[in-house]
Order: sequence, then structure tokens, then C-alpha cells
Amino acid sequence: MGRQTISNKTPAIGGVNDSENAGYESLVQLNIDAEQELSVLVGGVHCAGCIQKIESSLKRLEGIKNVRLNFSTGRLSIVWDGDKQNANEYVALIENLGYNVKPYDPDTQRLEMDNQERFLLLCLGVSGFAMGNLMLLSVGLWSTTADIMGMATRDFMHWVSAVIALPTILFSGRPFFRSALKALSNGHTNMDVPISLALILAGGMSVHETITHGEHVYFDSAVMLMFFLLIGRYLDFRARKNARSTATDLLSTLSGFANVVDGDEISKTLIRDLHEDMIVRVAVGEKIPVDGVVMDGESQLDTSLITGETLPRDVSIGQGVFAGTINLASPITIRVAKAAEDSLLADIVRLMEKAGQGQAKYVRLADKAAKLYTPIVHTFAALAFLGWLFIGGLDWQDSLLISITVLIITCPCALALAVPVVQVLASGKLMKAGILIKSGDALERLATVDTVLLDKTGTLTLGEPVLEGSYDDETLCMAASLASHSNHPLSKAVVRSFKGSLRTVSKIEEIAGRGVEGVFDGKNIRLGSRAWCGDKGASPTNKLELWLSVEGQRPALLCFSDVLREDSSEVIACLVNAGLNPIMLSGDRMEVAKAISKECGIKEFYAEKTPTQKFEILENLKAKGHKVLMVGDGLNDAPVLAGADVSIAPGSAIDMAQNAADIVFMGDRLAPIYNAYKTAKLTQKLVKQNFAIAVIYNIIAVPLALAGLVTPMIAAIAMSGSSLIVIANSFRLRGRGT
Repeated sequence: MGRQTISNKTPAIGGVNDSENAGYESLVQLNIDAEQELSVLVGGVHCAGCIQKIESSLKRLEGIKNVRLNFSTGRLSIVWDGDKQNANEYVALIENLGYNVKPYDPDTQRLEMDNQERFLLLCLGVSGFAMGNLMLLSVGLWSTTADIMGMATRDFMHWVSAVIALPTILFSGRPFFRSALKALSNGHTNMDVPISLALILAGGMSVHETITHGEHVYFDSAVMLMFFLLIGRYLDFRARKNARSTATDLLSTLSGFANVVDGDEISKTLIRDLHEDMIVRVAVGEKIPVDGVVMDGESQLDTSLITGETLPRDVSIGQGVFAGTINLASPITIRVAKAAEDSLLADIVRLMEKAGQGQAKYVRLADKAAKLYTPIVHTFAALAFLGWLFIGGLDWQDSLLISITVLIITCPCALALAVPVVQVLASGKLMKAGILIKSGDALERLATVDTVLLDKTGTLTLGEPVLEGSYDDETLCMAASLASHSNHPLSKAVVRSFKGSLRTVSKIEEIAGRGVEGVFDGKNIRLGSRAWCGDKGASPTNKLELWLSVEGQRPALLCFSDVLREDSSEVIACLVNAGLNPIMLSGDRMEVAKAISKECGIKEFYAEKTPTQKFEILENLKAKGHKVLMVGDGLNDAPVLAGADVSIAPGSAIDMAQNAADIVFMGDRLAPIYNAYKTAKLTQKLVKQNFAIAVIYNIIAVPLALAGLVTPMIAAIAMSGSSLIVIANSFRLRGRGT
């Protein structure tokens, strides 16, 4: 099918006037690739077929770059090139497919979930009450014959059953009927179409048999069938609500009010309305509402929500604070650095959503299966009816009952839940441990690695080196003035050690793997490696070093000390025991790299490597068939992070490294790397088990249904049970420590 084109001069898709959905363009934001991106909440999504329908319809449009609907959270992300006004037309298309769309925010989502839960409980309660009464009538009907009971008495009890059952089916069947009607009215189908068809056929056949004094009256079975289907729907809803709670709880931190200081007055302002340079007062026990910088006061913060660290962190004037952290000790005043929607906490939630929306291999398999579901299930049901009627020799009532059973038992709920629930639970669990999953298939790729490349400075070490020794003021001032233009950990250490006023340096240029250079008072100055601007004849040391070269002067050596992360040796040992081969990559000198690798227990290492050489090492490993994990934090690591099979960066890494990485971890420990690997292995194990459960269920259940060996009631129990088994298996993730 060719791609469709949206024109701003034509009516919205499907003939719906654009004004009916006007306003969604205000929710559109530019992503890091300068593309338009819209996130909305989609209601009425019940299966992988719904997801496939929405995504495929949008992907056919011109300019669409990416579409992903998260089954567990209901959040739809659309990325496109073109006018932001197209957002209104995309929303109109989704609504024409039979789904409802709302702006995504935690309050809307929570209200939607609460209303849906109350609705399902009401329908479940009514069907359960009716089922109990029908069972009392059925005991008499099924325990005797018409001859003994009398035809008039039997017909009377059938009509009483009809009076109870038909209103119950109409009332409690609404979750299925509404969804099916919306889909059919727009020329589509979903999993609720065969369920609705089964309920209508069972009820309709029973009415026909009651009127004609027949024997095949199944009002009790129809209501019991609906009762068990509603149990499955409700438990499925509860499981998905539980799975999405992590992101929702985080987003709730961004709602509410903040105390804004304006002169001598303090006023309440919605957190979502805060913008840069506003002054906010945070009392003891309150959460920091936005990312900012402390302007007044000293305190301690509980940063566990953001970094995973349990120990409080001291903050004072000039230090940065993050939204979601809790003020523990004393009141502080902060200057807003970023609006709430741009805060680190909001970024974390977006990363979680992106992870849950990613196209992992098993998600793609589930999507393909969903495309085949509707035609196959209806074909099977029709063949079962015709086969038993004309070949099997059954009457039309029994043949129809088998067809109804096929419609129910082939529901793909278990397949739809196989991947999303595991993904959301894994992302939420890792997030609580300070590990942020940015890519939906990152855990899938991480589970397959056999080699781990680790950068030294900022990865194996804390990346906060301290300048050692004493230096004359002129040397230190010149070095700090040049270092202030670099994000390298050694450059930052130079700036931290200098307490005076920096000088202006022009024509600044940072060269990855070498250092930074510029011009001061007409002289070229460089700060970087020994090979680039140092004294190559000087005696080697096992210290971290930078060389300051000023045109016409002898290079000056600056020495630093850096320490390993406290658990580096332990984590390396765990990786080795897990069958992985750790290799250290470093741009530092051989003496320094050798000392660090020996201290943390890495046998294979490379020193004095440029970014290009590091990338060549990666390519050589991949050419030999190795699956490589890269862990790094610097500008010189970005090519390898992007080229590795999967990559991890610490939260202290530069933006380019974090953007290139698939996973980001917070805190001063290296343990998140091994924890992410363990979780990845368990996640893939559970996903495979879930797929096996779904496939085995269908292999067993469908032939039994076609053979007429299963009743509609048993089919409903089996269908709901398969979904619940998949959900319960997925929740094993929560029982394993990270």
C-alpha cells in the first residue's frame, strides 16, 4: 500500500473536521533530532491487535518516522517530520479507529484508570449476582427431564432465566460490546468482536430455543461465560495498572504546587507552570519540585528516587538539585534551572516509556501474530460450525456451541501480555535501583553479550580526580582558564583547585583523545596528553597527568590521583564468574592503565588509545563474533558506545555519551552494570517462558475446541487462566533482588 499524504488544506483524516481535535499541536515537542514528537493517552486498547492496528494506520502516513503504543501504560508516541498541526489529524485518525485519545498527564491517566476499574467491578458484580441466581434455576432444569418436570414448568423456568440473563448480558457485556462496536463502526475488528459475537450467539440461540420449546437453552452458560471473561479482564487490568504504577508515581511528583518567592512575598504556583530563574522555597520534608541550584541554605537530600543511593547527600549554596529528591534537614531556596517537563525526573519517565515502547524481537513477533488473529479465529469458528453441521452430523445448536467455544478460546491475550508486562516491570525495577533503560530492546541485547569493554576514568574510577602537588599561580591560572572549556574529568579537577579569576582564552578547540587548545595574548596554549603537548623525554609516572604547553615555554606537568569505585573489583569478579570477558580501554598512559587494571582485577587492557583506535578494537571483537557491551562516559567513548551491541553510561557522563548509550546508571557504585546484566538474563528467560505458555496454550486449546471437547465456560476459564499465568510468571521479576 502506498503512503498517504496529509495536507493542511484538506479535512482531517477520515473526514473528521480538524477543529474537533484542535489543540493537540500545543503538546508537540521537538526531540533531539529536531523532529516533531507527540505523546498522548489512548483508551480502549485491549490486545496486541489494537496496537498493531493503530501503529500500522499511522505508519502509512507521509512523514511519520516512528510510532509506538505502550500496551501497559497506554501511552502513544508519534514522531514525524513536518507541521506540528498534523498532530490534530493523527488524533482524529486514532479516534476514527474506535479509540479515545486524551492529553497524557498523570491526573488524567489516574482518573481514567479509576473510572475503568469501577466500571469493570460493577459489571463483574452484576454478572456474578445473576450467575448465582441462574445456577439455582439450572439445578432443577439439569437434574430432571421435561417429562418429569412438565413442559410448562420447564418453559416457565427458561423464561425466568431469560429475564435474568438477557439484561445481565446487555449490562455487564458492555466492556466487550462497546469496544467491538467502536471497532466495527470504523471498519476494523479487535479481540472483543469474537467475544461479543460468542455472547450474542449464545444468548440468541437460547432465546430461540425458549420460544420454540427446545432443549438447547444456555442462559446459565452465557452468563457464567461472561462472568469468567470479566474476571480475566479485571485481573488483566489490575496487573497492567500495577505494572505502570512506577512511571505514574514518578509523574505525580511533577504535579501539585511550589512556594515561589517574589520579593518579600511567597505564593503558591503550579509546578507545571514553573520556568527558568524563578526562586522557589523548599521546606523540610518537601520534595524538590524542579531541577535547580541552591541559592540560600544548607541541607541534606534523600536522592534515592533519582540515583538509587540510600545515604543522604549534603547540599549547599551553588550546588545543583534535582526534581523528586526530598529535603531532609533544613529549608533551602533554589533558583529554577529547568521547567518541570524538562527536569531529570521527567527525562527518567520518558526513558521508561521509550523502553516500554521499544521494538524488541519478541514484540515484533507478537505484532505479526496480532495481524493474523482476526482472520484466523473467525475462519476456525466458521469451519467448526460448518464441519460439525454437515460432516460431523450434529444439529445446528451443538455445532454453533462448538463455534462459540472456538471464538472464545483463541483469544490472544496471553500473547499480547507476553512481552509488555515483563518490559515494564523490568524497567521499573531497574529504575528504582538507579538504572535507566533508554531502548526497548536494550535488555534483549544485553542478555547476549560475552565481552565487556570498560573505560577507565569516570567508569572504573569515580572520575573525580584531585590535583596533587603545588604549582605557581601563573601556571595554575593558565591551566584552569583553558580547562574551563572542557568537560574532561582532569580539566574539571584543575578548575576546582583554582580559586582565583579565570582569564579569557580565544579560539578554543577540544580535540578528542588529546586535549584542549586556544590562544591567549597571541600565544598558542595547550592542555592535554604528554604525546600531544608534553615533554616526551620526561620520566614516566604512574599518576594521572596533564601537560600545559605555552608557546615559547617549557611544558609543565600537572599530576592527579583518582580512585576506583568502591565495588569495582567485586563487580569485575562477578562479570568474570558470569562468563563475561572484561577488557579495559583507556586513553591514559600505559603505566596508569596497568596499575588500575591490576587493582580491579582486569587481565586484558589497552592504553594510550584514541577514539578511532578504541573503535577499531570494538570492530575487531565484533568481527570475531563477540557480542560487546561498552561502558564509558567521555567524548572519546561516544563512537564505541554507539557502535557496540549494547552500551551503558554513568549518570555523570557527558550528554553525548548518555545520548549514545542504551542504559544510564546513577550513583558512585559500579554494581548497576552487573545488576542490569542479571535482570536482562532473567527478563529474556521470562519472555521466552511467556511465549512458550501462550503457544502451548493455543496448541492444546484450539484443537480441543475444534473437536468439541470444551464447553464455552471452560474456554473462558482457560483463556483467562492463560493470561493470568503469563502475568504471574512476569511478576517473578519483582521477587528477584537487583
